[in-house]
Amino acid sequence: MLNGAARLLGEMIRSRGSKIRPIRAVLGRRRRSPGSDSHTVVTLERADRGRGDQWYRLRIRSDGIRLGAAGEPGFRYGALTLMQLIDTGGTTLHAMDIEDWPDFAVRGVMLDISRDKVPTIATLEGLVDLLAGWKINQLQLYTEHTFAYRGHEAVWRGSSAMTGAQIRHLDEYCRRRGIELVPNQNSLSHMERWLCHPRYARLAECDGPWKTPWGEVRHRSTALNPLNPGSIRLVSSLFDQLMPHFSSGLFNVGCDEPWELGQGRSREACLRRGAERVYLEYLLKVRRAVARHGRRILFWGDWLQKYPDLIERLPHDVIPLVWGYEADHPFDQTCARLRAKGLAFYVCPGTSSWCSFGGRTNNCLANLRAAAQSGKLHGAKGYLITDWGDFGHRQYLPVSYTGFLYGAALSWCVATNSEIDVARSLDRHVYFDSSAGVGRLWLEAGRVHALSRIALNNRTVLFACMHAPLGDAAGVEGLRPGVAEMMADRAAELVASARRLQFGGPQGGLIKAELVATLLALRHACRRAQFVMARKSGRRAGVRPRWLVMDMERIIERHRVLWLARNRRGGLAASVAHYQRNLKEYQSPSVC
Repeated sequence: MLNGAARLLGEMIRSRGSKIRPIRAVLGRRRRSPGSDSHTVVTLERADRGRGDQWYRLRIRSDGIRLGAAGEPGFRYGALTLMQLIDTGGTTLHAMDIEDWPDFAVRGVMLDISRDKVPTIATLEGLVDLLAGWKINQLQLYTEHTFAYRGHEAVWRGSSAMTGAQIRHLDEYCRRRGIELVPNQNSLSHMERWLCHPRYARLAECDGPWKTPWGEVRHRSTALNPLNPGSIRLVSSLFDQLMPHFSSGLFNVGCDEPWELGQGRSREACLRRGAERVYLEYLLKVRRAVARHGRRILFWGDWLQKYPDLIERLPHDVIPLVWGYEADHPFDQTCARLRAKGLAFYVCPGTSSWCSFGGRTNNCLANLRAAAQSGKLHGAKGYLITDWGDFGHRQYLPVSYTGFLYGAALSWCVATNSEIDVARSLDRHVYFDSSAGVGRLWLEAGRVHALSRIALNNRTVLFACMHAPLGDAAGVEGLRPGVAEMMADRAAELVASARRLQFGGPQGGLIKAELVATLLALRHACRRAQFVMARKSGRRAGVRPRWLVMDMERIIERHRVLWLARNRRGGLAASVAHYQRNLKEYQSPSVC
C-alpha cells in the first residue's frame, strides 16, 4: 500500500508542479537532515485512528513533511491537501498539523446526459480531473436513452450515445483518480424516448391522456407499465448490456416520478392494492435483476416521501436517494425515517442550473447546505450533487461549477465550509485565476432573476418567460414591467463586465464566451418580457420585434458554436429548437 501511495503522490506532484523545492516521497520512518539535498522529503506512514480509510494526518515541519493514512484514499486526500497548500502558500509552507476526514463517505456528482447534451470524452475527462481535485469520489451519468444498446438502435440513433468502449475508458480514467463511475439507467419512468416507438408502445402505462400531480394533462407516455412482464424483461436486458462496462458494485436504477402509475393499465391493481405496493413490487423485481450481476441498487426516493410507510418494507441492501432541489426542501423527514430503519441512504441536492440559463445562485447554495446539514445529522452515507438539463440543456457547464464546487466542500466538512467565499473559491479552484473575478460574475448571472423577487420551483421567472408561448409570457406569475426593466439593466451591466474580462486560466476564451452568451440570453428574456407586457397593456413597446429577431438569431448562432466546444452533436438540434420556436414567434405577421 505504501509503495502505491508513493507512486500516487509522485504522479500528483509531476502533474501539478510545485512552487517550493522539489518534493520526493519516501517510505517508512527514515529521517533526513535538513539541507542534505535539494528535496523536501515527504515521509509516508501507515496509520489508523479508527476514522476509516479516507482519514489522513499531515505534519509539516522545517525538516520535512509526514503524511499518515490508513488506506490509499487517505493518502490521496492528504496529498491533495498538500498540493492545495503548495498552490496557495507561495514559496513557503508554514509548520502545521492537520488531521482530517470527510462527513460523508460518498461524495458524488450526477451529470444528466439524456436531456439532449452528451459531453465529449475530453469534456468528461476535464470534469473528472476537477472533481478528483475536490475530493469527489463518485460520478454518475444519468441515462435514459444515450447508451448504444445493441438491438435498440432506433431509440438512441442520432443522440451521440455513449458506447461500451467509451464507458470502459472513462471507468478506468475515473478509477485512477479515486472516483467510482456508477452505472445509471432509468428503469420505470422518464422512458418517453423508448415508448414513442411502436416496438415499445405496448409497454407503456398509458396510451391516452394522463394528468401530472400539478394538473397538467399530457398525451405522451413516459412510464412503463410495471405489471407487464415485458417491462422488466426490457430493462433487465438493458442492464445485461450496460453493467459489464463498469467496475462499480452499485447501480442507479432511477424509478423516480412515475406520475402515470395508476392512470392507465395498472389502474385496477393500484386501486385494489395501492399504488405504493405496485411500485414496490416492481422495484423489487428491478433489484433482483441487478443482483444477478452482483450489484446493489440505488434508486430515487421521491415515492418514499409520498408514501413514507414504504420505508418499512424496503430490504436492507437498497440505497434510497433522498432528493429535493429547493432551498427549503424538508430533507429531515425522510432522512430520519431511513435512519430509524437502519438503511444506508444518500442526500441529493442540485446545482439549480437547469431551467435558468444562468443558474439560481441563492437557491443553489441554500439547497446544497440544507442537504449537507440534514444528511450529516441523520447519518447519510452519501451526498450526491445532481445536475439536470430539462428543456434543451441550454445552460453551459460553468453554470454548474458553482454547485459542484460548493457541494464538494460541504460534503467533506459542512461545519467548516458552509461560509466559504464561493466566488473566490471558484476563481482559485475552477478558473485558476484569482485576480480576474470570473467566479463573481457567474454567481451574479445566477442572481439576475432574483431581482424580480419571484421564486418558482425548479426554474426562474426569466426561463418561464422564454418557455411560455409569447401570448402567455406576460402573465408569468406576478412579473411587472418595471421589474423586467431592472433585470434587463442588470444583465446589460454584467454583459459589459464580462466582455472586459481578461484572465489566463485554462479554456479562458471559451469560458468568457459562455459567460457572455449566458448573460445575453438572460438579457433577451428580460426584453421579451418587456415586449409582451407592453403589448398586453396596449402601450408602445420599447423593444421592437426586429430587435428580438436579430438578437435571437445571434443567440442561436452562439449556442451552436458553444455546444460543440464541449459536447457531441447529437441533441443540438433538439436544444436549438426551443430557441427557434421563440424566433418563429417574433417573425409571425401578428407580431411584426
